[in-house]
Amino acid sequence: MKKRLIGSVVAAVAGLSLTTVAAATPGPAGAAALSRARVVAHFDLAKGQMPENAVIEPNGSVDVTFAAARQVARIDRHGATRVLATLPAPSDGGVHTPVLGFALTTGLVRADDGTLSFLYATGTADLTGLWRLKPGHTTPERIAALPADGLPNGLAFDPRSRAFYITDSVLGTIWSVPANGGRATAWSTAPQLAAQGFLGANGARVHEDALWVTNLDQGTVMSLPLCGHGAGTPTVRARGLEGIDDFAFTGRGDEILAALNGPGKVVRIAADGTSTTVLDASDGLQNPTSVAVRGKDVYVPSAAYVTAADPNLLHARLPGHGR
Repeated sequence: MKKRLIGSVVAAVAGLSLTTVAAATPGPAGAAALSRARVVAHFDLAKGQMPENAVIEPNGSVDVTFAAARQVARIDRHGATRVLATLPAPSDGGVHTPVLGFALTTGLVRADDGTLSFLYATGTADLTGLWRLKPGHTTPERIAALPADGLPNGLAFDPRSRAFYITDSVLGTIWSVPANGGRATAWSTAPQLAAQGFLGANGARVHEDALWVTNLDQGTVMSLPLCGHGAGTPTVRARGLEGIDDFAFTGRGDEILAALNGPGKVVRIAADGTSTTVLDASDGLQNPTSVAVRGKDVYVPSAAYVTAADPNLLHARLPGHGR
């Protein structure tokens, strides 16, 4: 059963390797390069341990969602993996999950009290939605339902409005959900969020007064204002980034580190939208899915969706971040 699942995962996303190209150019020597890049944990592909999203705990451990395993796990500073929770399997095995055909856990957010919130897509109305795991608990709870015909993917939290923002890669929608859960509201359905053959709106981060979002098919990074009563018109910040998945801000203004899934790269995107490659397959990347940054530490999970070889977690350091 696991071999068939992994085969379906690889087949579902194999188009990434066919339709994406390296959009970023190599950076000048020493320019925004990440230092000390190394793989700190290897995962079990046969068990569906394909890391999709990551957050860094205050003690330096890293929480990840394992997409095909339907799990949330924690990797300690020594590289040891502990499963925190496993979500219930859909009755149909997940075959009706839009586009991908397998149930998967995706976006992940950590609250200050240690509560983990994450997304689950199953193609079924009883399970698809926003889930929460409280510290010390092993049984997660769904706090908001999302459409079964969609694919909730990126997750961000805005502490000022006390709301979660969720990108739907199939429906081309950003959903808003109150901090304590409840009804999901379509916050934006702008055409810039739409898919163009595979998956559209993907990663999500709150930055300054805006929600920043990527679109995998359109190869873009955009921002939508969080002030006012509506989302407003998206502003495209960067283009030509085919295969862009999730991302993180470095702490230097609008500078971003983004994962390019199909090309197997992490790129630095400057405030003017130009991009340079800072990590690639030679560093151990295998279809990187997201980036997590805390201080000088950078973590990049690789799901190996297409390479089907070595799902892993890579650690690197930002330049100029002394401590």
